[in-house]
Amino acid sequence: MLSRRVPSMAVSFTTALSSLRSRPGLYLFRTQTAPTSFRPLSLFNNKIGVLAFCSSPQSFPQITDSSSSVPEESSKRGVLKPGLYLVGTPIGNLEDITLRALRVLRSAAVILSEDTRHSGKLLHHYNIKTPLLSYHKFNESQREQAVLKRLKQGEIVALISDAGTPGISDPGMELAKLCVDENIPVIPIPGPSALVTALSASGLETDEFTFVGFLPKHAGLRRERLKVSANEMTTQIFYVPPHKLQQFLEETSLHFGGTRQCVIAREMTKMHEEFWRGTLAEAKEMFSCHRPKGEITLLIEGKTKSMVETPSECQLEDELRDLISSGHSLSTAVKLVAGGTSVSRKAIYSLALRKFGKQLGAEDDSN
Repeated sequence: MLSRRVPSMAVSFTTALSSLRSRPGLYLFRTQTAPTSFRPLSLFNNKIGVLAFCSSPQSFPQITDSSSSVPEESSKRGVLKPGLYLVGTPIGNLEDITLRALRVLRSAAVILSEDTRHSGKLLHHYNIKTPLLSYHKFNESQREQAVLKRLKQGEIVALISDAGTPGISDPGMELAKLCVDENIPVIPIPGPSALVTALSASGLETDEFTFVGFLPKHAGLRRERLKVSANEMTTQIFYVPPHKLQQFLEETSLHFGGTRQCVIAREMTKMHEEFWRGTLAEAKEMFSCHRPKGEITLLIEGKTKSMVETPSECQLEDELRDLISSGHSLSTAVKLVAGGTSVSRKAIYSLALRKFGKQLGAEDDSN
């Protein structure tokens, strides 16, 4: 019955699938037979057999290896220009790397790596032979001039971090700035980023957000940063080492208040990926005796206009201290702080006397 429908013309499925010819490892089998018979489609060895009907009486098969006709470098892509390539690499799952990133890593003269042993696993997985050169926060200042020399000589230099995008809470910022100053091309190769990955799945507001990254080690600087973040209306994104999670939750609860919603994302893209959601108070209780493994991206919802939060004693004390340090008297500091909060002036004055009265001398009335 089929031969009656196509008595005098060839119908080729290879035409419809011509785009598949450009895929390496794909073989297209063209079988030409008489119109009275056809050979069924066959699938084997992960190859695709494509059947072509033809009115020609020839019956022998013609095998075409499409991979042999694919050029190694597409003319549309062209040759990579010299410069510094900032290459995004997977944050956990090795499959999350782009084809362009692999091409750059293979083409580079050298790959600057935060940890050569860690990055070596990625290169080995994709059979990339480009030499690695360590480049991290402890040696970047010593490496910069040598790297700049190679770039000025016209080499392609790729920079990768242990995970994610170089220069984002990882080495690379200073080198990129130097290259810009020297008019050396800096080419970004987009890829995974923990902050965007966590934000997209957090369930918090994504229209605007503030990426803070790792907090300062100094307690005073940390407190100042948290005070600013607590009053911002955008989603706040932090990187938190697992061994500092409990301290982080203690400090943020004081400044943000325990009712703020937060998301704790860890082991993203890996087998044990976890997104924990709840309030800061709940998180503080949950992780008080449980230290999770893996790097953590922690997000806290922004302050809303309708959100009326009673400041903690720590917040009030910090505000009073700042005003008194600026030269205000105790009573003036109390008046200013009371004017911006729902806490009674009497309560604030009592706190001020308790914390700063001995140093400044207590004032008799609270007016």
